[in-house]
Amino acid sequence: MTTFLQSFRIALRALRVNKMRALLTMLGIIIGIAAVIAMVAIGAGASKMISDQIASIGSNLLLVLPGSVTSGGMRSGSGATQTLTYDDAKAIRSECPSVAQVAPTVRGSGQVVYGNQNWSTVITGVTPEMLVVRDWAVISGRNFTQSDVDGATKYCLIGQTVAENLFGDTDPVGKVIRVRKIPFTVVGLLDRKGQSPQGQDQDDIIYVPLTTAQRKLIGGQFPNTVGALMIQAKSAEVLKKAEEEVTALLNQRHRVGPSREPDYMIRNLSEILAVSEQSSKVMSMLLGAVASISLVVGGIGIMNIMLVSVTERTREIGIRIAIGAKQRDILLQFLTEAVLLTTFGGLLGILVGVAGAHLVAALVGWPTLVSVHTILIAFLFSAGVGVFFGFYPARKASSLNPIDALRYE
Repeated sequence: MTTFLQSFRIALRALRVNKMRALLTMLGIIIGIAAVIAMVAIGAGASKMISDQIASIGSNLLLVLPGSVTSGGMRSGSGATQTLTYDDAKAIRSECPSVAQVAPTVRGSGQVVYGNQNWSTVITGVTPEMLVVRDWAVISGRNFTQSDVDGATKYCLIGQTVAENLFGDTDPVGKVIRVRKIPFTVVGLLDRKGQSPQGQDQDDIIYVPLTTAQRKLIGGQFPNTVGALMIQAKSAEVLKKAEEEVTALLNQRHRVGPSREPDYMIRNLSEILAVSEQSSKVMSMLLGAVASISLVVGGIGIMNIMLVSVTERTREIGIRIAIGAKQRDILLQFLTEAVLLTTFGGLLGILVGVAGAHLVAALVGWPTLVSVHTILIAFLFSAGVGVFFGFYPARKASSLNPIDALRYE
């Protein structure tokens, strides 16, 4: 312990004597650590943003969409014809044990008017289950009821973007708006959802009862058809089983056999989430790996400076060995000096990296996420760089012949 304290004091004295050289030597480590922390923070922030956007759609979800249809020898693309019905949704809800909720939707767009304000937005016909499936809260007013769907009432729920453009800061609940020139009473204001994974504003939307949309707003060639089915499994563990149950039921209802291609397609949104998260993690690791190259460059700079320091202090080393210092004392002295350089550089690099990450978030608007785990790893890595790149100069210093060292000019 005493030997270590002596080596620590000697190393600090040597760094104080050459302050400018010590600072320039640390510069590589400072830049390296700062780059690693900033890049990993940017990557982690992007990963969290993607995860939040996908999670905003809902959890344990399957999305059933119309598939391709062949008629009269002509094959239409996916979604060209509506092949799903409200009755499909009812059958899935009652006959698939692994399914918790089913929310059929029809989708269109149109102009919405309130007073002298108007706004073009997305109009979607839904059932009350939609808010449960998408984990979407009503912050003012209420959700639809099944009675609203059965009676095709002229009620609507509006998103935050629509509310801001039509009503400003006024509470919209109870107000009457005109959707495609038809009066609707606003019964609920949806909580803010933000951007979707595709970059769309999820809050720029109006929900109306499904049957109201089918009969009075959006319609279609067949009044009972829907544009999509959002299905929520009872848990993540039975999601795959729910997909199998829905596939079997729709094959039976749509008379899909070995020689007939399904006229629908099922997408597992949880699998999409997993792929997106994995991609963002890989990108974050790549950013960290690229930034780590500067740490290696900084370590090489420290090794070069330490070799110069050994050459400059050859007579000092010879005197210390002559008066009784052992090889391990010399080795510990120069190794401590190298570790101090990288440790101080690491601390300054952490400060610069955290500040840089926050600066990027403030100037560019890109989300960043600085974790204590990343800071700890960066700090330990900087100390490790000192040991790795400082060992060779320290070993060279401890191996000097005292007679040759004392003769050195």
